[in-house]
Amino acid sequence: MKTTKLAKKIAFALFILAALWIMLAAPFKPALEQIGHLMLGAVLIAIGIWVLKPFALPYSMGALFLAAFALIAGLRPAIVFSGFAESAVWTLVPALFFGTVLRKTGLGKNIAFAIIRLFRPSYPSLITAWVIIGIVLSIFTPSMTVRVAIMIPIAVQCCELCDLKKGSRGQSLIMLTAFTMALLPGSGWLTGVLWGPIIQGLYNAVPETAGLINFETWLSVMLLPQALVSLLLVVTGYFALRPKEKLSAEVFSAIQKGEKISLSKQEKITGIILLIVFALFITSRLHNLPAAAVCLSAVIAFFVFKVLTPEDIGTGINWDMVIFTAMALSINSIFTATGISAWLSGIIIPAIKPIAGSQMVFALVMLLILFAWRFFDIAMFIPTMAILVPVLPSIREAYGINPLLWLPLFIMAANCFFMNYQNMWAMMGCGIAGERSWAPRHLAVYGVIYFIICMIVIAVLVPIWINMGVV
Repeated sequence: MKTTKLAKKIAFALFILAALWIMLAAPFKPALEQIGHLMLGAVLIAIGIWVLKPFALPYSMGALFLAAFALIAGLRPAIVFSGFAESAVWTLVPALFFGTVLRKTGLGKNIAFAIIRLFRPSYPSLITAWVIIGIVLSIFTPSMTVRVAIMIPIAVQCCELCDLKKGSRGQSLIMLTAFTMALLPGSGWLTGVLWGPIIQGLYNAVPETAGLINFETWLSVMLLPQALVSLLLVVTGYFALRPKEKLSAEVFSAIQKGEKISLSKQEKITGIILLIVFALFITSRLHNLPAAAVCLSAVIAFFVFKVLTPEDIGTGINWDMVIFTAMALSINSIFTATGISAWLSGIIIPAIKPIAGSQMVFALVMLLILFAWRFFDIAMFIPTMAILVPVLPSIREAYGINPLLWLPLFIMAANCFFMNYQNMWAMMGCGIAGERSWAPRHLAVYGVIYFIICMIVIAVLVPIWINMGVV
């Protein structure tokens, strides 16, 4: 542990030295002005805080440092805090409250147990149950944190009831299926994951891509790939980690005969409100209500019906994530105002020319690069997306690459999990499960399978999207 902390401090020191060199030496002049060098260095330090979390600093500290430095450098507050005015933030905040009510009322746990009780005692049945639970909970809340917090403890209970050996294939299969189904299926629609409002905000912050991401366009490029990836992963993962030990029919009989689930008044109210929200999202073309307005109205309803109380405002959601995300959304305005976006375009566009002749080749090579980059950007991949999105219009102008094509590439790479440290929800799930967690070698196998499936799915779907005019 001490070695890890020391390594993080040394790595962060290197970030600071590199940032100071950029700020003081201004090596990219005349293509980048002095203000651009200053803010590029500041962003590098912020990324160092987000990725390494030195001295146990939260994500918001990197965001607040970036904001303070930008103001000191002379940027207007309207530019520095532009991300806080994005509707994506005001979709994200209530969406996090959705997770709170799902957890607070116990509705999420009851839904999960009710679904498990529908199945017979077998690994395929349990896998199917986790798929359904993941989809249902994704409809109720975009918070992957909440879904992991609900599903992992139930998966642990299943492993204990079935008396599976710690570190066994059977235990890893159940735990990894629960984890990945909490993570993946919801990515198929805009409000099924936190990536939805975050990426929508990043695109809306760029004038050329503003309004491009909505419920329908997200579905057009994300529903089918996520469905295929989820299906192929659970099937292939089952055969890759196929357990030798059998599940006890007596255990499942005990689960099914357990205490009858009875929904409380608060759970019923919560379920009705969240179903209405999802219905309004699906029918957005009919009523044209902004997603943020729908979400905020739902939060008001939760307070009116006392599902949420005033105490929940401060503790009910992760404000660290909100501040971090809002400042990440501000990066586009900062980069544009300081000339960094134009400078980056001049570097990235020539660099990708060898692969830009074919959208198929481009998508596969970029997906490979993004997966590799996830070994370094472990801050939920938001810094990378915040830096790349402002350049997407220039890439489209130079090579005709539709910005929508980047969506599955971003999401697939953001969700990758070769090792626990790459994915905050994998680390969270591992922490919750404790000694009942998946074996690292089994996670690596599952992660490699996920990567290969993503590459195959993209190779199959890109030609279809091109023929359909989607990208």
